[in-house]
Amino acid sequence: MDRYERLRAQYRPTVPKTFNFGTDIVDAWAADEQRNAAAPALIWCNAAGATHNYSFADIAALTDRLAAALRRRGVRAGDRVMVMLPRIPAWQISMVAILKLGAIAIPCVTMLTPKDIAYRLANSGATTIITTGLEVDKFADAPDGALRIAVDATVAAGTGAGAPAPEGWLSFAELLAEEPGAFRAAEVRAEDPALIFYTSGSTGLPKGVTHASRALHAWSVSAEYWLDLGPDDVMFCTADTGWSKAGTSILFGPWGRGSAVLFYDGPFDAEYRVELIARHGVSVYCAAATELRRLVALDLSGRQFPRLRITVSAGESLNPPVLAAWSAMTGRPVLEAYGLTETLMLVANYRDTEIRPGAMGRPLPGVALDLITGDGEIAAPGQTGQIALRLPSPNMMLGYWQDEERTASTLRTIDGRDYFLTGDNARADTDGYLYYEGRADDVINSAGYRIGPQEVENALIEHPMVREAAAVPSPDPERGEVVKAFIVLHDGFEGSPALAKELQDFVKRMTAPYKYPRRIEFIDELPKNAVGKIQRRDLRLREFASQSQQTNTPA
Repeated sequence: MDRYERLRAQYRPTVPKTFNFGTDIVDAWAADEQRNAAAPALIWCNAAGATHNYSFADIAALTDRLAAALRRRGVRAGDRVMVMLPRIPAWQISMVAILKLGAIAIPCVTMLTPKDIAYRLANSGATTIITTGLEVDKFADAPDGALRIAVDATVAAGTGAGAPAPEGWLSFAELLAEEPGAFRAAEVRAEDPALIFYTSGSTGLPKGVTHASRALHAWSVSAEYWLDLGPDDVMFCTADTGWSKAGTSILFGPWGRGSAVLFYDGPFDAEYRVELIARHGVSVYCAAATELRRLVALDLSGRQFPRLRITVSAGESLNPPVLAAWSAMTGRPVLEAYGLTETLMLVANYRDTEIRPGAMGRPLPGVALDLITGDGEIAAPGQTGQIALRLPSPNMMLGYWQDEERTASTLRTIDGRDYFLTGDNARADTDGYLYYEGRADDVINSAGYRIGPQEVENALIEHPMVREAAAVPSPDPERGEVVKAFIVLHDGFEGSPALAKELQDFVKRMTAPYKYPRRIEFIDELPKNAVGKIQRRDLRLREFASQSQQTNTPA
């Protein structure tokens, strides 16, 4: 029996009846005498060279202050609060304060456009907004009466006094300066909703993935077994604050284990990324495959990483040559994992266990998976099937916010057993290692960003020259996949490089810029079925075959 099998055999699920991350984790660590009270829980720095450390005691006090100020202004348990902040400490402080109130946090990426924001506000019914002063104009159409809070992000640590808030907005710093009084956090039941992450699907508008408080507790499982974290570790994850990955590796996972978090606000620079890892004594580093591909191009000879124990990656497949190169350069393994916004982490590789090239790993302790074939049968070893999570599971979302029909479409009962269907295909070897085989739907995974094709198509067809559009993934050595749009123009217009550039810029203005089509092809007609539905699958197969042919054609 190897270490992995022992971990699974020893694992016993524990889901408390009540769980408030703010009190049961943050406040508990702040009061823990065995953990050095002065040791940092959060190490923040930015590209300008500013740094600031926060202990768990600091975070506990600041979140009490913000939570008390929000409660005085009417924020109650169950209320939805949108948090759109960059990588500044105000993000963690806001998220934990919201949870202390028993309210529901909605973390969002700062790249959202006003149209994206308006949809999320309307769909969620959010009544409170926390963002930076630089982003307030995006919320011009927010509902009347919404509580608006602005963070002056020009202040070094994102929590100082700074400039006055814009008209109609409250100052985040001034709220923190108020005395909390005898603040008492809410009692939160395990099944109470705590988070809503908006994620793209193959059809329609983004889905509001709603997680219960028990999910915040479950995050500690992957932090223990995959990330291998403890109170002496420094965790550095470069995920965006609007991703569920930020929960896994920036907030709920590492703080659930008492680990410190390095939080960097600045543009990606490969050399500086390596410098940060060494300077701050990072012991567990988490990066998307796209980032690691850039890092292995560096000459790291002579560089020392004395504390780095593990590198982890998720969100997109990491090809074996990059994995091997990074491991050789650092002398440390890369542990890949797989999960969804809807289910948290499900599959991982583990410290001191065999790592097989190309494998996502094996299911986390407490996670039961089957691979379901197109005929509704459980796949045999070597046979491809859709990854299905057995239910009930503490990892499972409550559902899509206010969308019972869409939630029900992901659930299936097979041979009397209930499942959540992930939409991802895989095959397993005889030892249970899983190998990713692609999406079962049309979602595009570009550098770890999930992009719904219909969101891109909806933006494109608003352009007056575009009659029809179809968006599909196109293979890319840097990002894994990029968005490619096949476009049919109205009569009288002709495609050109200049028009392609115009359409790309148009999409960037219409929706979050990371969704824009990096490749555009003008065609006369889109493939359709008998009832007129666009066949994205035909275009996807054509694109992958075309790219493969280009790759294999001698120069």
